[in-house]
Amino acid sequence: MEGVTINYLAVVAASLIGFVIGFLWYGPLFGKAWMAETGMTDEKAKEANMVKTMGITFILQLIMAYCLAMFIGDPSIDITMATFYGFLTGLGWILPTMVINNLFEQRSIKLSLIQGGYWVVVFTLMGLVLGAWR
Repeated sequence: MEGVTINYLAVVAASLIGFVIGFLWYGPLFGKAWMAETGMTDEKAKEANMVKTMGITFILQLIMAYCLAMFIGDPSIDITMATFYGFLTGLGWILPTMVINNLFEQRSIKLSLIQGGYWVVVFTLMGLVLGAWR
């Protein structure tokens, strides 16, 4: 797209935000509640191939950060608007998606808010980083 500028280092930094927030969100903040809502146990969690999980997660978060960077890459979009657009991405697209999926899977609204809230925070911070680091 013409006029769109992307700082690829900012895209990588923005994609790493999910790991930092995820560590806190699914650890000390909401880890026990998330495990209870999903039926996850410590034993089951230990069976996961974390290298594979983290590798695929990083690639997908990189794609998400790049796409957000494309949306807010217009130089006229300042840090405040970039942060707001990141917030709207989480609140307007991701959170409703989580709620809809969980409704059909007959999961709790609590799980939807834990999962969707995580993405609202992540996309808000991605927007902040991408807007600040041009």
